Amino acid sequence: MAKTFSRHERVAQEIQKEIAFILQREIKDPRLGMVTVSAVEVSRDLAYAKIFVSFFILDEEQADEHERIKINLSVLNDAAGFIRSLLGKQMRLRIVPHLSFEYDKSLTEGMRMSNLVTSVIMKDKARKSDIDEDE
Repeated sequence: MAKTFSRHERVAQEIQKEIAFILQREIKDPRLGMVTVSAVEVSRDLAYAKIFVSFFILDEEQADEHERIKINLSVLNDAAGFIRSLLGKQMRLRIVPHLSFEYDKSLTEGMRMSNLVTSVIMKDKARKSDIDEDE
């Protein structure tokens, strides 16, 4: 049996594709680096959309990572009206949702969790080799 998707989920998928294209091709702000649209949540009445984004930050900017994220989010939220107008031209909707951009922490949290698991595995291997040497 095929899984059915509700209208707001289908609209969210289409908005994700269109906004990714708009950010790649239309937004020319030099303060904005590489942006990835990771998810979109649309309200049931299609009036509001939360766009979850992540940013590619170079290693030399790691010290100011939180500041860069704030700057990038403010750039995106300031351009939300322009992005919304471009989105309205691309999609045939009665109501174009009000856009709000939020930082997606799942990528950084996943990397942090992976590093924790890796370090525990390394410690476990080191402890096991110490026990084997004692015997």
